[in-house]
Amino acid sequence: MGKRYFCDYCDRSFQDNLHNRKKHLNGVQHLRAKKGWFDRFRDAAAVLVEEQNKRPCRKFLQTGQCDFGSNCRFSHLTERDLERLSAQVHEERRSREQQQQQLDGADGPEAGIEEWLERRASRLSAAQSSGALSAKSSVFQYPPGWPPVQELPPSLRAPPPGGWALQSGAQWG
Repeated sequence: MGKRYFCDYCDRSFQDNLHNRKKHLNGVQHLRAKKGWFDRFRDAAAVLVEEQNKRPCRKFLQTGQCDFGSNCRFSHLTERDLERLSAQVHEERRSREQQQQQLDGADGPEAGIEEWLERRASRLSAAQSSGALSAKSSVFQYPPGWPPVQELPPSLRAPPPGGWALQSGAQWG
């Protein structure tokens, strides 16, 4: 029967030869499916700008359907959809700006490396002290329904309180 080519965009397979593959890859259905796939990953701001520049599709607004579908040169978004998209774009911008401000914070270009190292050391010491307290206060609990601890293989048993003892001369591999 020969090799078959499967197109992920179209979810279709056919006999793989130069003529069939070229015909398929240049076909309208394949190009539409490929465009639809990549449009799913577009930035909301780019979609908003594109949709605001389009006029509304009269047929879609009247009947709720359009013969051209996603290839229509007119917009199929209502005013409420455009407002939601605009709000989403503003929220994304605001969150990006907040993240940038948090990253910049007091670490502006005028801040010295010594200040940054001091803040880092204090954060690490605080994390280690809180980690030590939480490790002491927490006790490992086996999930319900497991067999008794004695029947578990060593890989599923909790480590001893001091950790596993290192054996000299042990070879791994």
